[in-house]
Amino acid sequence: MSSTLFQQLLGAPFFRLPASVRALHSGHGRSRYAGSATITRGRNPIGRLCAAVARLPPAGIDVPIVVELQADARGETWQRHFGKHRMQSRLQVRDKLLHERLGLLQFRFALHVHDGALWWQTAGVRLFGLLPLPASWFAEVRCREREHEGRYEFMVEAALPLAGRLIRYEGWLEPA
Repeated sequence: MSSTLFQQLLGAPFFRLPASVRALHSGHGRSRYAGSATITRGRNPIGRLCAAVARLPPAGIDVPIVVELQADARGETWQRHFGKHRMQSRLQVRDKLLHERLGLLQFRFALHVHDGALWWQTAGVRLFGLLPLPASWFAEVRCREREHEGRYEFMVEAALPLAGRLIRYEGWLEPA
């Protein structure tokens, strides 16, 4: 069986991740997870506009979340359902970076493992996958995945200069 996308990117450190994080990133084919998330959105009008354009989920506490992953030889598609709100992205490996296509933007993330957590750090962003945007604009876009009490936990936050916080969502997932 071939290596998964995250195994390719991380190499040996992948196998030192907690079991629930490895399990989520070890699938071939389809997998489904369910859990709960708390979502906060920024108050700055520019940030709210950016979040709306990016189709980020609305604010809420204990929002039910379902994540459906489809892994194939070319990458992974993540379909997230935050209550009734849907958000989809496509992940691929290129140039030793994780590329995530989310709406009009293509993010490039460097992944690293620290203290048992998997961190995604923005390494670049392109509009329409072609036009490079200043990486410094996206320095406050990051993700952390970890295990707490045997359960997979995630935290995603995004803030931009002048716009402030766009979103922060955090929660947990279990196989569904």
